[in-house]
Amino acid sequence: MKAARPQARMLLPILLICTFALAQDTSPNSSLFRNDLAHSGIYASSGAPKLNNIKWTFHTHDEVISSPAIVNGVVYIGSNDGNLYAIDQQTGSQKWKFQTGARVPSSPAVANGLVYFGSYDGNFYAIDTTTGKPQWKFRNAGERRYAATHLHGSVPEGETMPDPFDVYLSSPSIWNNTVYFGSGDGNIYALDAATGVLKWKFKTGDVVHASPAISDGKLYIGSWDSYFYALDAATGKELWRFKTGEDPDIHNQVGIQSSATVDNGVVYFGCRDSKFYALDAATGQKRWSFDNKGSWVISSPVVKDGKVYFATSDTALLEILDAQTGAPVETLKFHWPIFASPSIAGNTLYLAGQDGKLIAIDLTSRKPISTFQSEASRQNLPNYSKPDGNPNYEAAFTSNFYDDMLAGISKLHSVGTILSSPVISGNVVYIGTADGNLYAID
Repeated sequence: MKAARPQARMLLPILLICTFALAQDTSPNSSLFRNDLAHSGIYASSGAPKLNNIKWTFHTHDEVISSPAIVNGVVYIGSNDGNLYAIDQQTGSQKWKFQTGARVPSSPAVANGLVYFGSYDGNFYAIDTTTGKPQWKFRNAGERRYAATHLHGSVPEGETMPDPFDVYLSSPSIWNNTVYFGSGDGNIYALDAATGVLKWKFKTGDVVHASPAISDGKLYIGSWDSYFYALDAATGKELWRFKTGEDPDIHNQVGIQSSATVDNGVVYFGCRDSKFYALDAATGQKRWSFDNKGSWVISSPVVKDGKVYFATSDTALLEILDAQTGAPVETLKFHWPIFASPSIAGNTLYLAGQDGKLIAIDLTSRKPISTFQSEASRQNLPNYSKPDGNPNYEAAFTSNFYDDMLAGISKLHSVGTILSSPVISGNVVYIGTADGNLYAID
C-alpha cells in the first residue's frame, strides 16, 4: 500500500476541526437583560413560533423570577432559592451553582468571564463563569422592597407594608468596563467591572428596582420616588429628570418598576400611575403618554418597525401603538395580569402571563399562533380561574387584611405564574416560572 500523500494527511485534521466546529453551539449570546444595553428585547434568532416541545427542564427549589442570560453555551439564571445557576444550554444539566444569603430575582449579566447579579442579601456579586467562584462582592446600604401604609387598600391602614408586587431586583448593565444597577437603598451604583470598586452612586428618593438602559453614554432608569432619571454614565451627573403621576386614592399606586427601552432617540417606559410614556432621550421632554385606564405597566416595552409593544398588568392587554405618536394600532386581550416583558425574534412576539402561559404571536396577523403552559399551570390553573379564563380572585383572597393579601398572591403563584421574561437563542425559547423551573422550549 502506498503511503498517504502529504496533502491527504493534512486534510484529515482540517476535516476533524470543521466537524468539531459544526458540532459546537452557534446560538447567539444574550448577555444582558432584554438582550442589549438599550433593552430592545429583540433577538437575532429564528425562535420557536410553534412552541411544540420542551427540550429540557431544569428545576430549582423556589420561584424563578430572574430572566436568563446565555453566553457561550451556558445559561445563567437566579432563583428565589438563593442560588445563581449555570446550566448547559444543550442538555439542561447543572454546571455549577453559587449560593447567596437570600432570593435572587435579579437577571444576570455576563462580560469578560464574569457573571454579575444582585441578591436580597444586600450584596451585588461578580462570579467567575468557569468555576462559579466569587471574584468580588459589593455591599449596598441595605436591600429592601418598596413599602408604604395602606398599600393597595390593605389594612391595618397605619401599618407600613412591603409591597408584594415589588418582585424584581435591578438587573445590571455593563458598559465601558463599568457595571451599573439600582438598589433598594435608593441608589444607582456604578462599579468597576473588574474589581467592584465604587466609581459613583446617585441617590434617588426611594427604591430603585428597575434596570438601567444605556444609550449614547447616558443611563436611563426610573425610581419608586415617581421620577425617571437620565444620568451621565461616566460621571453619574444628573442630566434631567421627569416626574410621573401621583396616586389620587392614596393607596400608593405610584412609582416606576418598568425598565426603559431606548430606540431612535426616544425613551419608552411604563409606570404604576397607569401611564405609558415616550420621552425625548436628549431632553426628557414628553413626546406623548398613553392612558391605561387604571392598570399598571410593569413590563418593559419592545419597539420594532415603527410600533411599540407593551403589556399591562390587571387588564392583561398587549397594546400596540405608533412609536412616534402614541396612536393606538391594535389591542390584544388576554386573561391574567402580565408583568413579564415581551420579546421578539423574527416575526414572532413572545408574551408570558401570570396564568403560567407563554404565547407566541405572529406580528403580521397579530394573532396568537401557539401556547406553552408551565407544569404547575396545567395542574393548578383551574383552581383559580373562572370559566371565562380570568382569575378567580374570590377563591384566592379572603379579606383585605395585609396577611391575607400575601396568602392570596401565593395561591395565585401556585399556577406556575410567569414573571421571568422570555429569552430566545437559536430556535429555543428560555423562560423561568414560579413552579421553580427553567424551561427550554423549541
